[in-house]
Parts: sequence; structure tokens; C-alpha cells
Amino acid sequence: MSDKKSVSQKLLSFLGRNSVPIMFMLICAVCIPLSGFSAGYLVNEIVTRMGRNTFLILCLLFPIMAGMGLNFGMTLGAMAGEIALILVADQQIWGIPGIVLAMIVSIPISVLLGWMCGSLLNMARGREMITSYIINYFVGMGLYQLVVLYMMGPVIPIKHASIKLPRGYGIRNTLSLLNMRQYLDDFLAVRVGGIKVPVLTFLIIGLFCLFIVWFRRTKLGQDMRAVGQDMEVSRDAGIKVERTRIISIIMSTVFAGFGMIIYLQNMGNIATYTSHSQIGMFCIAALLVGGASVERASIGNAFLGVTLFHLMFIVAPKAGAAITGDSMIGEYFRVFASYGVITLALVMYELKKRSMKSHAGQELALAQKEEGADK
Repeated sequence: MSDKKSVSQKLLSFLGRNSVPIMFMLICAVCIPLSGFSAGYLVNEIVTRMGRNTFLILCLLFPIMAGMGLNFGMTLGAMAGEIALILVADQQIWGIPGIVLAMIVSIPISVLLGWMCGSLLNMARGREMITSYIINYFVGMGLYQLVVLYMMGPVIPIKHASIKLPRGYGIRNTLSLLNMRQYLDDFLAVRVGGIKVPVLTFLIIGLFCLFIVWFRRTKLGQDMRAVGQDMEVSRDAGIKVERTRIISIIMSTVFAGFGMIIYLQNMGNIATYTSHSQIGMFCIAALLVGGASVERASIGNAFLGVTLFHLMFIVAPKAGAAITGDSMIGEYFRVFASYGVITLALVMYELKKRSMKSHAGQELALAQKEEGADK
């Protein structure tokens, strides 16, 4: 009897931990037949989107490791990547050299923005996620547009008139990266059953995964994990908590810049003022769909999340059209799912935090009561 109870408890625990991935698997299982897409088309789309988005999602692991939750401020790194690509495009440096140069140029911009974000998040301890979300809007809507719309031309020299607005300063709404489009994806690419596999892109993602595994075992990685578990105990152990937290945000921001460059070279153009606007939201949603939480995330969560989340993105509009006759239903559903899964994760995190505080308070009250009885 006890064995059956133990099995049922384990099953319930498993379902509770993996409720979001299971829900999305069921949604995809229903939508795939309704969409009418062939298996080859879906696999090809998933492989393409995995190469395009996985690097961006993996950069979220560092702040979670340090106990700072979901880093909406990763968008700052995406902005740094966009600015770097604009500067490289102005110099007319294309192909693989242009991609590498853009990554190098993005590093100092990402470090500066990451340091600023990390310092502000240290002041807002316990409210890092909402603070990073507001910082994203402040920099994205304010500082980024100030630089790209007004400073590029008069302050930051831009040589080519083709990328400037007709008034002579500011960058056009859409910037072509045609001479850079999928250069990374096509290099060493192979076709398997008609499906293009971007070998170099996946190799870069694989190296990044190995770096994350290695980094967790380093002194700094161990310090981040300790800080993520308990800041006060870590401080007593001699770990520089604030510095460690800032480093985690800087690393996330720098790698987000690299990921955005990989993303945009695949797309072949930059929507100058909107490319970065939803990138953080969708990456965080994909990570959560893969079974991650505010407190714990793994490389496996990133890969499962990008597969399920983007599979839903592909099939939902067609499935919506098949069910209701309106493809926009699928669009509305996937946007609802994106925001809904983030909201659910934040609510569950807050409930768990309150439950832990309540439990700790009850234990403290019980200990004080027992101490009073002994006296």
C-alpha cells in the first residue's frame, strides 16, 4: 500500500514540476494534424528556429544561477548586438568577418549596459525581475532610440546615406543585412533528407553549452550558485555577493548580444526599432515552456523549450484557421500563451516564496515557544 502511495506521490510531483511542458506537448499534438503541415516541413522549421534562437535562450541561465530570476534585461544585450551590426554595416564589412567583428564591437557596449543593469538590480534586491523589465523599457524606449534615432549621424559618424533617414541623421526603420544573411548558417551546412542543418551554428551553440557546464564548476560558477541559494550565508563565507550578481548580469548581456547577432544574420535584416522589443519576452517564455522555473533552469530546458514553443508558433495560426476559419485566432493564442506562461511562473514563484516565509515563521514561533517552556 505504501509503495503504491509512494509511486502516486512521485507521479503527482513529476506532473506538477512538468505541467507546462506537458500542456504544450498536448497543444502541439492537437494542432499539428489540424495545421496540415508535413513532417519534413515542421522538422526543417524547428531546426532553423533552434539555430536562430537557442543561443539567446541559453544566456538566461547565468542570472538564474545567481538567484536573480528571469533576466528581462537581456534585451540590453540584444540592443548592443543591433548597434554593433549597424556600425559594421556602415563600414560595409559583410559575411563571416562582419559577423565576428559585430560580436567584438558588441562586447564593450554589452558590458557597460550589463554593469548598469546589475548595479540597479543590486539596489532592488528581491524585485529583480520587475526591475529588469522596467530597465528594458527605459533603455529600449529611451536611451536606445536616442542613440539610434538622433545621435547616429551628428555624434556617431555614419558614412553611408543608404542606412540613414532622408533627413540626414538617424537610422532607417529597416536595415538590410542581405550580404550577411545566413552566412553563418550556410557555412559547413549539410542537407539530411532535404532538411538543411546549419552545422557551424549548432557547433557554436554546442560550444556555448560546454562553456556553461564548465563554468558551473569554476570558482566563480560555484560562487554564483551559492549566492543563488543564500546571499547572507554566501556573504559570511567571504563571497562578494554584489560583485558576483553583477558579473552574472554582464555575462548574460554579453552573450545576449552574440545571440542577437546570430539571430539577425539568419533573418537577413534589422527592424531597427522593434527587433529587440519582444526578444526577451519570447526567450523567457520558451525557457519556461521547457520546464524551467524562476529558481532553476538547465540546458535541457532551453532545448525542449525552443522546440515546443516554436512548434506551437508554427502550427497555431493554421490550426486556428482550421478550427474557426480565422488564422488570427492562432496568433492571439500564441501571444496569450507567451505572456500566460510567464505570468504563471511568476505567480507560482511568489506563492512558493510566501509559503517558505510562512513555514519559516511557524518554525521560529515554535522554537520560541519551546524555549519559553524550558525556562
